[in-house]
Amino acid sequence: MSHLVLYDGVCGLCDRAVAFLLDHDRDGVLTFAPLQGQTVAELRRRTTLPPELETMLFVEDFGTPNERVSFRSTGVLRMLGRIGGFWRVVSWLRIVPRPIRDLVYRTIARHRYRWFGRFDQCKLPPAEMASRFLD
Repeated sequence: MSHLVLYDGVCGLCDRAVAFLLDHDRDGVLTFAPLQGQTVAELRRRTTLPPELETMLFVEDFGTPNERVSFRSTGVLRMLGRIGGFWRVVSWLRIVPRPIRDLVYRTIARHRYRWFGRFDQCKLPPAEMASRFLD
């Protein structure tokens, strides 16, 4: 079963987050696609997504009837839960009320380009990881 991380391909913070997830996803359960790509366009056809997407989304069981999209802090915590190890424990922060978690998330998302930089275009994945990336 594949789980999909959708990220802002021109965001420096998202770039670092994807690199972190690749390093810690020992079982290779995550695949990745930029918000600016065709995968998101296809997902919009079958799922209700907000018109403006904020940085990262997480699609569990991507491409199956059980597909589920998580946004903001919930999506990030679900990603961490899927990569396992110590990060599964961190994912238990879902017990913090979502409005509080999302306030922190939105604050970081609003300032991400200023704090972490912005690329002119989506970066290409490392060649050895290309099979884990969708367009």
